[in-house]
Amino acid sequence: MRLFLFLRLEQKILRVAENIIVMGLISSVLGFFGFGFGIVVGLVIGYFLFIYVLPTDVKHPDIRPLAEQDTETLQKLLPEIPLWVKNPDFERLDWLNKMVELMWPYLDKAICKTAKGIIDPIIAEQIPQYKIESVDFLSFTLGTLPPTFPGMKVYITEEKELIMEPVIKWAANPNITVAVKAYGLKATAQVIDLQIFAAPRITLKPLVPTFPCFANIYVSLMEKPHVDFGLKLLGADAMSIPGLYRFVQEIVKDQVANMYLWPKTLEVQILDPSKAMKRPLGILNVTVVKAIKLRKKDFLGLSDPYVKLKIDNDKPSTKKTTVKHKNLNPEWNEEFSFVIKDPETQVLKFSVYDWEQVGSHEKMGENIVPLKDLTPDEPKVLTLDLLKNLKADDAHNEKSRGQLVLEVTYKAFNDEELANGADESNTVEKAPDGTPDGGGLLVVIVHEGQDLEGKHHTNPSVRMLFRGEERRTKVVKKNRDPRWEEEFQFVLVEPPVNDRIHVEVVSTSKRMGLRHPKEALGYVDIYLADVINNKRINERYHLIDSKNGRLQIELQWRTAS
Repeated sequence: MRLFLFLRLEQKILRVAENIIVMGLISSVLGFFGFGFGIVVGLVIGYFLFIYVLPTDVKHPDIRPLAEQDTETLQKLLPEIPLWVKNPDFERLDWLNKMVELMWPYLDKAICKTAKGIIDPIIAEQIPQYKIESVDFLSFTLGTLPPTFPGMKVYITEEKELIMEPVIKWAANPNITVAVKAYGLKATAQVIDLQIFAAPRITLKPLVPTFPCFANIYVSLMEKPHVDFGLKLLGADAMSIPGLYRFVQEIVKDQVANMYLWPKTLEVQILDPSKAMKRPLGILNVTVVKAIKLRKKDFLGLSDPYVKLKIDNDKPSTKKTTVKHKNLNPEWNEEFSFVIKDPETQVLKFSVYDWEQVGSHEKMGENIVPLKDLTPDEPKVLTLDLLKNLKADDAHNEKSRGQLVLEVTYKAFNDEELANGADESNTVEKAPDGTPDGGGLLVVIVHEGQDLEGKHHTNPSVRMLFRGEERRTKVVKKNRDPRWEEEFQFVLVEPPVNDRIHVEVVSTSKRMGLRHPKEALGYVDIYLADVINNKRINERYHLIDSKNGRLQIELQWRTAS
């Protein structure tokens, strides 16, 4: 055992001796070249200083969100900054890019077919003056690479329109080959490697209640587009000719800009606005003359009748006569006017009620007058029986309930008036024939509300009071931002320069046991002098007695001149 330990000690001594010899040799060599023991000490000290001594000139990194970085910093961080990062007004369109990518094989065929159908008649019309025999498309495809939309800006206005500004980037690989034959010779031209960068403004207006819900598309360019393409003529690249590439590119940019640079637009009609919006086609003048032999409804053997008139499928058109107390053969001779939008299907519905001071008014009878049975511009006196209801096979209608005498005249608009009435949404139509001289038609359009909120429920509707007449919109249930888009019309004998219209928003609930079935959400009084002077206003009003509620209302004053 001692021998073993002795041998191990001897080995260690030998290793230390070897290391000393090696270090000695290295020190001798370094000393010969001028390096002494100080270099070793310096390295050791430098190492420990590097490890344990912190620098004083190093600052903490500035950590900020990506959205707070300036454009120059972002450009260093990202090779190509998305448009929706640089400009927060632009929205991301990843969903649209994905949809276009999936649909592109079908869109390519549809677009090429449509474009070819538009181009062929133009070519056929133009080639004779250039003595060209024929122009044929040998191939027409936009390639396999769809356009991309880095972002889109949407503008919100008070008008019936939608304005969008998408940014389009398209690096395409099309194959559009055209063969031109003239003087017995045939030449081919091929468009390849197409690149387009453009920022168009697309406006959809007016918005209408008929699919696809807009009548026209207006397209204009906000700046000159970047267009780059290759052109092969007779198999050779024509764009490689010195100076031709830039010349052709500038010509294309200038020609496109001259045609469509804002405010110039390309208009594409989708629907006939007059039909899509159901513009007025005529006016119906109704005189409630009298009633004959009405039934007794009161306890003393009399009645307090009045008449309600309404154009079917036109909710805001309800009008009523005055009440004739204690009379079974009342005479009114009161005149009313209704604007008609569809004389082939609409009907005039009238109902006679017995007025009650307490409780609901009892219906005494009703009937209708189909407008299609009236001859335009021909006054007609009608004596109509009052019916229990409008069911033809109901036995209750055989009982006599009295008669109502009406004088009706339907006046249809002429073609010129209809054309004037089919203008854009920011124009004002002329009042229809039959409008009183010196008067006009006051049109009130209730568009939408915002931030309407009740304490107990929010089922908003709009109630209007003007010269003793009350009009109401439909109720929109459980909605703080309702949209009505309802139109109301008042035929006036003189301009309402000194009048105002009272508009209030109310919330109603029919839940049993509710302590507050009706609740006011705010109101506004609109003076009509501005409407008479400007012919049209479209504003968003802040409601009184409402925290943040607003109401968008459009008013028009239409006259015959």
